[in-house]
Amino acid sequence: MTSLLTVNLGCRDYGDVLALQRDLCQARLHGEADSDVLLLVEHPDVITLGRGTKPSSLTHDPSALRRLGYQVHEIERGGDVTYHGPGQLVGYPVLDLRHHREDLHWYLRQLEAVLIDVLAVFDVPGERVAGLTGVWTQGKKIASIGIHVKQWVTFHGFALNVTTDLSRFESIVPCGIDGVVMTSIAHELGSENARPTLWSETVTAVVDAMGRTFDRDATLVPLETLSRFGFTRV
Repeated sequence: MTSLLTVNLGCRDYGDVLALQRDLCQARLHGEADSDVLLLVEHPDVITLGRGTKPSSLTHDPSALRRLGYQVHEIERGGDVTYHGPGQLVGYPVLDLRHHREDLHWYLRQLEAVLIDVLAVFDVPGERVAGLTGVWTQGKKIASIGIHVKQWVTFHGFALNVTTDLSRFESIVPCGIDGVVMTSIAHELGSENARPTLWSETVTAVVDAMGRTFDRDATLVPLETLSRFGFTRV
């Protein structure tokens, strides 16, 4: 089975990880590497503005957001505005869809399936909402998805709220969806089921679900070893 090289980056600055994604994508595009990669990361407070961001999706302008302590990045992914921050597990798959299926709708549905499978590990019911991208639970949004694809190589990805401070979403209209209520795995489990292993359990569940859904051997590797697999730009 082909590998899905998975790197757990810990907590990293958004800009640094964006540059890393772009380098990995270029390596795949130029045939320097032949393995798919999944980056898992937690970011400091950052708001990202996708290509579909509407002015009405921001409750503050970007300069005011920066004064409130958020980094702000305008990026190439599709979709509207989103928030990343502590307690949120972000996944950036760098996949060559030519070796999977050249179908962006299929890819988005696969990412949703991954997240629904992860939630099932915690007995949290994951749901799709017709016409929207992402994953909900009992009417509340728990995971966001926004991708960019360059010549069928993907980057950007998904964000799953694990122990996220949900009040941090108040500075935006998440994904531009009016009236959306955000939630997290911890919130859905309730304080009586709080446990210090929740983060590590979620990481394991994501790795397992990505490997299973995309039919890849999801192997955890240190970042520095990616160069052995042809990712010499890292």
